[in-house]
Amino acid sequence: MAQDLATSLAEDMPGLMELYRDLHAHPELSFEETETAAKLSKRMRGLGFEVTENVGRTGVVSVMRNGDGPVVLLRADMDGLPVVEQTGLPFASKVTATPASGVTTGVMHACGHDTHMAGFIGAAQLLAERKDEWQGTLVMVLQPAEELGLGALAMLEDGLYTRFPKPDYAVAFHDAAAPAPAGTIGFTPGYALANVDSVDITVKGIGGHGAYPQTTVDPVVLASSIVMKLQTVVSRNSNPLDPAVITVGSFHAGAKHNIISDEAKLQLTVRSYSDESRKQLLDGIRRVARGEAITAGLSEEMLPVVTVEDPYTPSTFNDPDFTQNVMTGFRDRFGEARVMEWPAVMGGEDFSQFRRAAPDDVKSLIFWISGTPAEMLTALEQEGTPLPSLHSPFWAPDAEAVVRTGAEALASAALDLMPRDGG
Repeated sequence: MAQDLATSLAEDMPGLMELYRDLHAHPELSFEETETAAKLSKRMRGLGFEVTENVGRTGVVSVMRNGDGPVVLLRADMDGLPVVEQTGLPFASKVTATPASGVTTGVMHACGHDTHMAGFIGAAQLLAERKDEWQGTLVMVLQPAEELGLGALAMLEDGLYTRFPKPDYAVAFHDAAAPAPAGTIGFTPGYALANVDSVDITVKGIGGHGAYPQTTVDPVVLASSIVMKLQTVVSRNSNPLDPAVITVGSFHAGAKHNIISDEAKLQLTVRSYSDESRKQLLDGIRRVARGEAITAGLSEEMLPVVTVEDPYTPSTFNDPDFTQNVMTGFRDRFGEARVMEWPAVMGGEDFSQFRRAAPDDVKSLIFWISGTPAEMLTALEQEGTPLPSLHSPFWAPDAEAVVRTGAEALASAALDLMPRDGG
């Protein structure tokens, strides 16, 4: 069957790469993926799936029922990013749009979601033509707004697990700018990606003339103290063996050289894995902001306002036993050299929501596929040239390797999880 899958996929690849180039050239922002959803829905209907559009605003759910057996969910994300493409590809995006920020910008698939969708369609084609090899229900989800961390939750709130069969297993992949040959599969048992919290702190003060600071309470100095003290929440309050990050990404205050403003604003990203660690970090941020303000002499009504954005992106947990079982199948198919364990990262992925919505019922796994082109890998190894990261305007993965590997991996995982007649 391994050779049979690879042979079929080789015949499908020209069409899948044409689809990839089309998706790459025509990206759409989060919750605006209407044309993308429409063109992919048409393909799924053509393969015999029951297709429902507009789930969670712009999401698509495709179901294929094939007798009694497990329910397997395969997922791909659809949205692009507000990034001006600089890859130089002949099919580079020229799309512009105006996101919620109000700033008109270019739009690009800088995170590789175009390869995810093309691989997803490839897996759908392989599974649709092999209904005599598997038994159960296949639920294939095209998810919007992963880049906002809101798309999976929107689909769940719109009845993903009540209007459609609830999965026993959920599987997805993500391309990676990794120091490994394109097509290498990376996996992480347990926590794989982090909780992602966005925190805003409004620091109040008493403004005045910059030449007479004694008449003021300077919010810039106070906010600076908060920034420095926040680092101790990680270095002195968190367990060193439990990864945590507090990054102040934005600090805004004042408008003129000689005026002490009455307000400063901080924007933070906070990363953790466990719910307990997340709570400790957020409580620590509130404690530091309050404590520094009291030290500066502010009254209770002038203490900083700390706002944690809700909803947040929960950490992604790969069920360890399930992950190892799937990777055993991948090693048999792709070989030991192409399947390796990678360390967890502090990035976020809202694929986590599919397991979190029913943790006692759904086993989930997201794995990585290196998309690093050979020339980039050579430059890294020989000259130390850094790889462009995901979300970079220069990220152009080896799309053929990602699409081919992703399609075969998703399809083979589904076949292994839904054996015919329980065999």
